[in-house]
Amino acid sequence: MGLTVYWTHFAENKLDDIYTYYKEKSGTRIARKLVDEIVNKTLELEKNPLIGQKELLLSHRIQEFRYLVYKSYKIIYLVNIQKKRIEVFNLFDCRQNPIKIDEI
Repeated sequence: MGLTVYWTHFAENKLDDIYTYYKEKSGTRIARKLVDEIVNKTLELEKNPLIGQKELLLSHRIQEFRYLVYKSYKIIYLVNIQKKRIEVFNLFDCRQNPIKIDEI
């Protein structure tokens, strides 16, 4: 397909929040490792963009959102064929109230 991964500003901010939280809680090395692993997980989508399950909590939207799970995070994304990219919209901590997933 030749798609590339694109992070929205909202998703980048969530990634920054995760880094900041783990940096304060566990240190820079742990925070950097977690962030790198999340980013690497999204790069797997370039090989198989439809590997993620459809996100049922966002099924009321026009776009078809999918997700991958990494540790306790759902990586919410959609495949945008017109722009030839996989758009990461949110990193949702599954320990939160599921209603919050719709804030993208």
